[in-house]
Amino acid sequence: MVAVPLRTVTAPQSDVVGDFSKEFDPAAPPPFSLGDIRAAIPKHCWEKNVWRSISYVVRDIAVVLGLAAGAAYLNNWLVWPLYWAAQGTMFWALFVLGHDCGHGSFSNNKKLNHVFGHILHSSILVPYHGWRISHRTHHQNHGHVENDESWHPMTEKLYKDADIFTRFGRFQLPWVMFAYPLYLATRSPGKTGSHFHPDSSLFVPSERNDVITSTVCWSAMLALLAAMTAAVGPVWMFKLYVVPYLINIVWLDAVTYMHHHGHEVKVPWYRGKEWNYIRGGLSTIDRDYGLFNNIHHDIGTHVVHHLFPQIPHYHLIEATKAIKPILGKYYRDPETSGPVPIHLFKVLSKSLKEDQFVADDGDVVFYQSDPGLK
Repeated sequence: MVAVPLRTVTAPQSDVVGDFSKEFDPAAPPPFSLGDIRAAIPKHCWEKNVWRSISYVVRDIAVVLGLAAGAAYLNNWLVWPLYWAAQGTMFWALFVLGHDCGHGSFSNNKKLNHVFGHILHSSILVPYHGWRISHRTHHQNHGHVENDESWHPMTEKLYKDADIFTRFGRFQLPWVMFAYPLYLATRSPGKTGSHFHPDSSLFVPSERNDVITSTVCWSAMLALLAAMTAAVGPVWMFKLYVVPYLINIVWLDAVTYMHHHGHEVKVPWYRGKEWNYIRGGLSTIDRDYGLFNNIHHDIGTHVVHHLFPQIPHYHLIEATKAIKPILGKYYRDPETSGPVPIHLFKVLSKSLKEDQFVADDGDVVFYQSDPGLK
């Protein structure tokens, strides 16, 4: 296989690619197969325990209700910021459990997965089926420049043709951290469609009823929030729900972004014959969130999840340990910094400054930067 010349970020090509090639050569296929990785995972890691999955839902909902009741009872401005941080994190934990329902890793019962998925995702204003389907597209095409769905790169031409709002909103803190609701409504730059509309290009006709069901559930939750606002007043609703919802969005955008970007190594993106499922999955990055790992159900254990999304979240760590000897230099241990993942602020900030677009041509490409955004 002939390596395609790489265009990289503003640092000299040899420097940037050299950093990455200490791990592996992105222009060469890995010396192992998906079957080799699968065979290394203990059989019990594939087993889904429905009662264990439900116990996490009960735990998280109990914490959410307890936090809301405690904050409302104390109603102290010294308490509210702590409540917002904690509750926003718990909303994000609910999202992760709904995400497991969408992958079918919650249980072996498809209907049960969808029931819990609608409850969990609708509660934080996510259209369950609409998102489930687009997220499936993301997993099926991870690492592909044009076909990926989540945080996929803009090409140089698309970037240069984008309006200032798109450039600023996608690459500047803090605005990029609130991109998710806009993504649900309009998708990423260069793509069209909506997660709410059954005739969107995201979906095929057979998925129409599923999308309608999720949009109705989402609308019902919005109506419930409006009724609660009328009952308790907008200030209370802002404190109890709106601020935690926004913090949940920050968590969602930051975590999903950092699983597909890095400043420690430059993540390759593929086109054409150079792309395949395993290479796309290996271009994701595991992250250590310290004390938050257990709270948000080890979503930072991301490489094995991308390769095998059917594995329940409570087996991801064990599965990762099992496949590391197979992956060897193709696996990058996540950087740690103790219980609070302060190092990830540096990862996020630096990547947003350096990762704006990829070349219009080439089958193995890296992000390049726009000096005007530095």
